Amino acid sequence: MFNRLNGFSLPPFSSFNISYGVGDDPVNVEANRQRLKKSLAILFLVSAQQIHGNRIYCAADITADTEVEGYDALITDQPGVGLLIQQADCQAVLMHDPDKKVIAAIHCGWRGSAVNIIGLTIAKMQRRYGTDPAALRVAVSPSLGPCCAEFINYRKELPRQLQQFRESGNHFNFWDISASQLIAAGVQAKRIDIARICTACDHDYFSYRRAKKRRENTTGRNGSAICLPME
Repeated sequence: MFNRLNGFSLPPFSSFNISYGVGDDPVNVEANRQRLKKSLAILFLVSAQQIHGNRIYCAADITADTEVEGYDALITDQPGVGLLIQQADCQAVLMHDPDKKVIAAIHCGWRGSAVNIIGLTIAKMQRRYGTDPAALRVAVSPSLGPCCAEFINYRKELPRQLQQFRESGNHFNFWDISASQLIAAGVQAKRIDIARICTACDHDYFSYRRAKKRRENTTGRNGSAICLPME
């Protein structure tokens, strides 16, 4: 899980922006992605043009870096293929099944929580790869914390079952929401690691919410990636 530091992009994308879709120079984005790949010994990188939906892409027979359109969760059992999530306040949920040797990466904002993309992805891993949810190891990236996750229109935007996670005022704890959805899907609580770092508060990370508050039109995207090692 990478922060915004030690990259090649220039302001306002300084400096480790890994998204092609925010207006950054593609040459700098490519250099950042190559640095990410090298740091994790990734052979080919799979990413998505994320849309806050519920579609899940199963990557197989990957022979080049690939960015698919319209997906928010990625799964693979192919060694050397890294799955990349791009986020600036949303969560990246990275999952590893050490028994079946399968990994998944989920882009989960509030809309993803509302449709339970976490549960949908785990169900897909069960059907296609035979994953036992109790065997999964899960890490959740830095993301918008309850200190800054204010939803004034939460009664319209969030399903009733998520409204129990409301804290002071109109603020919500999406870290606890994700933990709850993981456990409901069969993941053991002791195998869930949540960073609990708020991207809006910590300036080492890109934050859409922070940029909007400052009336800035652009911000980069943090990268979170997972890869099965080559044998």
